[in-house]
Amino acid sequence: MLKTEQNMGLLAEVTMRHTPGDGVHETAIPGLGLIRQSQPTEPLQILHHPAVCIIAQGEKEVALADLRYCYNPAKYLVVSVDLPLSGQVTKASPELPYLCVRIDLDAAMLASVLTEKGASAIAKGSVERGLFISDMSSDLAGAAIRLVRLLDEPEHIPFLAPLLLREIYYRLLAGEQSGAVRHIATAGSKIHQIGRAIAWIKEHYAQPFSIEVVANEARMSPSAFHHYFREVTAMSPLQYQKQVRLQEARRLMVGGAFDAAAAGYEVGYESPSQFTREYRRLFGAPPVRDVTRLRAQGLDLQTA
Repeated sequence: MLKTEQNMGLLAEVTMRHTPGDGVHETAIPGLGLIRQSQPTEPLQILHHPAVCIIAQGEKEVALADLRYCYNPAKYLVVSVDLPLSGQVTKASPELPYLCVRIDLDAAMLASVLTEKGASAIAKGSVERGLFISDMSSDLAGAAIRLVRLLDEPEHIPFLAPLLLREIYYRLLAGEQSGAVRHIATAGSKIHQIGRAIAWIKEHYAQPFSIEVVANEARMSPSAFHHYFREVTAMSPLQYQKQVRLQEARRLMVGGAFDAAAAGYEVGYESPSQFTREYRRLFGAPPVRDVTRLRAQGLDLQTA
């Protein structure tokens, strides 16, 4: 435990060095992002892509539908499919800012590591939630430190970054949540089937759809699909579509190219009043007020 705490302190130091200010800092290492916040934030809804998130300093609360997860340097978070999440930094200050290392998951590389490791197969029909939190280990923290430190020697990134990413994946597969990680890497798993359906919904979110059509994308019966989709995402397919629609409308308005009526129509709402009502229910304020606040505060809709 002491070694893990020491490693997290080192990870905070190197992360601080490469985050000159608040916000999301994409790096020269593909798929590696560093996040810094100098004060607690309000809840911010985003569509979170598959990734491993390691908090080096501070604390955060993440909500998936009605489920809440709190994590800090003693824990790490894994998101295995695209999920509509609400995230809130709960512990941060200018002296000790929130610092997070986000590593996007490469399913092909993870599957390659799984094959070489020779891990046992997952149980047929089993399914895991698309988000989980696990205890941090000194080995995983050490691999994360070495990966971020590569930013100090960019000439070595093309050669060493893939090796360090493979080590991180290996540590995930060897950790206490190895079963959940194997679901991500295993072709034909329920996570993969639901992932296909999610990709279809994201592509066609502005259009009405039937459960039968999306279930066919997942290669499942409608009843099985509805059950497994809720197990993975904690919401129904239609609730998922609604969140994707509203988050995309928010992004369009924050970008400045669309007003509320145009954004609502663009994402599939024919009724402006219904759009405003559902937007307020999800984000806590009507579109104009919410977007004005986001612009004034300079909030990043991609914050992890």
